[in-house]
Amino acid sequence: MPIDIKNVLYSTDLSQNSHIAFRYAVHLAKITGADIHLLHVLERLSDDAAFALQTYIQDDKKRHEVIEERVEKARDRLEHRQNAFWAEQTAEDRKVRDQIKSVTVCESYPAEEILKLAKAHNCDLIVMGSHERGMSHTFLGSVAKSVLRRSHVPTLIVPLVEEN
Repeated sequence: MPIDIKNVLYSTDLSQNSHIAFRYAVHLAKITGADIHLLHVLERLSDDAAFALQTYIQDDKKRHEVIEERVEKARDRLEHRQNAFWAEQTAEDRKVRDQIKSVTVCESYPAEEILKLAKAHNCDLIVMGSHERGMSHTFLGSVAKSVLRRSHVPTLIVPLVEEN
């Protein structure tokens, strides 16, 4: 029985190595004709960070602008990475860019947002990269684990591979 993949959700943390997982999402979309939905979730500010922001920026409108600027900077980084990725592709492979149907950058809880968007776009596959070693490894690993544990959609976690 063939597997019909029509919608792929690619979730990125914008790490230096996130393009590895994106290559898998693009390849799968190319061979299946699936639409791609891009997602980057900024983790919500901690209670301490939100309190500090509220303490130093007491004007509600300005505080909201600071939070929106954080999202806009992430959106700009994602767009810059996309442009760089597609510039390196062959003309034939660049056609897959037309299969990107949505780009979402938001502030939320990463695992919840990934699952919510996968459902909203009726995704048949979620593609995410594993995360770089270091201070954030435990938290970021927990996002992938949470998605794997709770998803009703097949999920591909692409490990970090050293490139030559």
